[in-house]
Amino acid sequence: MSPVDRRGFLTRSLTVLGAGGAGAAIGLAGADGASASAPPASLAQAADAIGTRELAVVVPFDGPHQAGILTSRPAQATFIALDSVAANASELVEGLQALSSEARLLTQGQSVGVTEIDDPPPDSGILGPYDSPDSLTVTIGFGASLFDHRYGLAAKRPARLTEMPAFALDELDPTRTGGDVLVQICAGQRDTVIHTVRELLRAVAGRFAVRWTIDGFQGAHRGPTAKSNTRNLFAFRDGTANPDVTDDALMNRLIWVQPGTDGPAWTAAGTYVVVRTIRQHVEFWDRVGMLEQEQMIGRERVSGAPLGGTQEFEDPRYDLDPHGQRIPLNAHIRLANPRTSATADQRILRRGYSYHRGIDSAGDLDQGLVFVAFNQDPARQFATIQRRLETEPMTDYITPVGGGYFFAPRGSSGLGDWVGSGLASA
Repeated sequence: MSPVDRRGFLTRSLTVLGAGGAGAAIGLAGADGASASAPPASLAQAADAIGTRELAVVVPFDGPHQAGILTSRPAQATFIALDSVAANASELVEGLQALSSEARLLTQGQSVGVTEIDDPPPDSGILGPYDSPDSLTVTIGFGASLFDHRYGLAAKRPARLTEMPAFALDELDPTRTGGDVLVQICAGQRDTVIHTVRELLRAVAGRFAVRWTIDGFQGAHRGPTAKSNTRNLFAFRDGTANPDVTDDALMNRLIWVQPGTDGPAWTAAGTYVVVRTIRQHVEFWDRVGMLEQEQMIGRERVSGAPLGGTQEFEDPRYDLDPHGQRIPLNAHIRLANPRTSATADQRILRRGYSYHRGIDSAGDLDQGLVFVAFNQDPARQFATIQRRLETEPMTDYITPVGGGYFFAPRGSSGLGDWVGSGLASA
């Protein structure tokens, strides 16, 4: 069931129940195709029933491309960068195989086994006797450092994979930057993500060690339509201008590495991942006038429409505003995506999450954006966009502090295969 379907189902069911109508049972049964039953005693029970359905949603781990890239964003995420501590290439392969094997099991859902009373449990057990799939995706990527001298992988390095450079105004913390392996974990519920973190780290113990990690979340879908994007912590909708992930030809132009292009053959059908931990100085931002905020972004804060428009997904029509009288020439949306033929192949697929890390040593809120983007060529796409954005006024309110560049290989083909198996081929 898609997120749109689930939201529609929830809205219909709770609306009927809130009216106290006898049709509540029909609404619930009809969505499942089952026979009518007694209506739930409360709205909480109706919501709980729908939550149970959502926990059962399975996203396949195997496929031509990894899940968690074109997949719709669930509400919760954790990003973990790992450094390899494997003694040799064989141990590295064992660790990567274990990572895929455990991820495959967790994403499909499984019953928790039992052991003798004095043996360590086979599962942390925090989800109960059954690990519900809960739309879980585990996406695996490799950093440039994995292709250094340690494992003889230099010749296998993806052609466009480098360490993430420090751009102007970056304040990158080395302890929150880089890594040999990136693991992106996304699911509907926070406990599903936490459980997955624990089980994956258990599976790769002795092969990988955590370098840095950050948790992310999506805001609730609050309309006005099912397609409306959620808001970031600056209160603006995020992801409005993303390319259409259902357009295969477009994804082949912008996201997937194509066969026969430069680079090792094993990189075909993969993609480059940019992760940026961007602190948003929310206390400072909250003291800025609404008009100034909208001028910096280029959109109305409430509707998400481009300035002068009425709908979130409306074309901003820069051609009708060449001097920036309606949407300033240095507005974020105008610099990020100028919508010209010359910049069409620079577009990226964003899949970010907000974060909250408490307060810093000065007592200020440490909140921001885990910016995540997928692209075919970071130099052509992300880095070009980033350099344009260095002139936007919003740079006064944000500070990039960590992240990295990674390469996410094609998906695994099934049991016996694993993400990155091309590294072990001749």
